[in-house]
Amino acid sequence: MSKRIPESELIINPDGSIYHLNLKPEHLASTIIAVGDPDRVQKVSQYFDEIEFSISKREFVTHTGIYKGKRLTVISTGMGTDNIEIFMTEIDALVNIDLTTRIPKNNHTSLDIIRIGTSGSMQAEIPYGSLLASVFGIGLDTLMTYYITDFSDFERSVSREIREKLNLPFTPYCVEGSQKLLNLLGNDLIKGNTVTCPGFFGPQGREVRLKPAIPNIIEQLSAINLDGFRLTNFEMETAGYYAMGRMLGHEMLSLNAIVANRITQEFAKDSYNIVDQLIVQTLEKLAEK
Repeated sequence: MSKRIPESELIINPDGSIYHLNLKPEHLASTIIAVGDPDRVQKVSQYFDEIEFSISKREFVTHTGIYKGKRLTVISTGMGTDNIEIFMTEIDALVNIDLTTRIPKNNHTSLDIIRIGTSGSMQAEIPYGSLLASVFGIGLDTLMTYYITDFSDFERSVSREIREKLNLPFTPYCVEGSQKLLNLLGNDLIKGNTVTCPGFFGPQGREVRLKPAIPNIIEQLSAINLDGFRLTNFEMETAGYYAMGRMLGHEMLSLNAIVANRITQEFAKDSYNIVDQLIVQTLEKLAEK
């Protein structure tokens, strides 16, 4: 029998909701859309036919409702894989741990989780305005240093190549996303491999007042070619999602609205419209599921 999880390890609020997200199991649909920006939650739920539940705590804003007969939850996570670790752990606990007894359930529940977010292109042939589904996520953060994770031989080879290319003092991680969700949601999108950076400025080679240690990091990453495997775009969450999804047993796919191209140094003036296009397309495909 599974052991009871102590109060200090899994914090439950006095009303029975989980600590950071402030949610109870009944508030959650089995299909979840995750967005970074709290303001983007309403940009998704505005298309719902009905909103049955809404709540906010810190950067975590949640709306659960119905879109064309499909029950969906949309939640904001904030930026970075540190937030993703909190989000994924607590979402999993809501469906796979009895919050009253604090004992993991015998039967595992797998959720479908889809990230809809913005991203920058690192290939000249992928212009802003493109919509891209991430086949692999590559983490330049150190989150997986703190977990025991299984990687394929190919994923390990990608990690080693990037470490050597950038002369990093740690090994990045590479994780494949959900093939099931890719087939459902990504058929008419560009397929890419997404680099997750642990910051917006220095880790992405931007120089404002501080000089980055790897000033040409995007150019170096864009030049990597492992028998046709190329890195296409970058953002700040995808690899964390994919790694946590694999370990916890959930289907996870990252969908990216490309709003900038660092190679051509262009930025979209209509970035909100690009994200909205991705939202509408994703909702339509989920409703057909």
